[in-house]
Amino acid sequence: MLKDSYTEVEKKICAACNRAGRKREDVTLIAVSKTKPVEMLREIYDLGERNFGENKVQELTSKFEELPGDIHWHMIGHLQRNKVKYIVDKAYLIHSVDSIRLAETISEEAQKHQCTVPVLIEVNVAGEESKFGVSLECAEELVKEAAKLPGICIQGLMTIAPYVKDPEENRPVFRKLKELSVDIGRKNINNVHMTILSMGMTGDYEVAIEEGATMVRVGTGIFGERDYGKRH
Repeated sequence: MLKDSYTEVEKKICAACNRAGRKREDVTLIAVSKTKPVEMLREIYDLGERNFGENKVQELTSKFEELPGDIHWHMIGHLQRNKVKYIVDKAYLIHSVDSIRLAETISEEAQKHQCTVPVLIEVNVAGEESKFGVSLECAEELVKEAAKLPGICIQGLMTIAPYVKDPEENRPVFRKLKELSVDIGRKNINNVHMTILSMGMTGDYEVAIEEGATMVRVGTGIFGERDYGKRH
């Protein structure tokens, strides 16, 4: 069943790339594995997937220990500053930097671990009160300030679009993030590379790809509905 779901997602990504005149290799699929047991991750791993996304630090670190070392672990959930030390040397990419204080903590821990941490700035494009992320208006300033910190490399932007029944409703959200990315990229800010646009989830990743996403975060579409009753 997982193989069928994974294959279907791959087909849809390829189709969206074709519609947008893009190459399949320009888009990275992140299998969002939060709340899912390692057995399910192994099944997807065996199909060739190497990018997995987690929302909670504890889950990422425990799965990091149990699964193969060539996996790229993406921290996509809200990151508390007191948890940074546990993942700074394990996360391939932190998608959810939404404040200068968090960026400073990542910088401090990166220096302790003598590593450079690739990060994305999370932007609350739709201005939803229930979502984390810096506002569109303040995003560039956060990028500039965070880029000055040692041990951090800014690779692009991320957003979590609103939950909608019709994915077309989120097209303007994705378009705005892409425009912001282009605007910031043109300014050639030191230590800022606007090469990654992490946007689009199970309900709207095809539209996100059409609007320029380079990473899509698909959980339910691959693994099925989440089970929050289980703890792993």
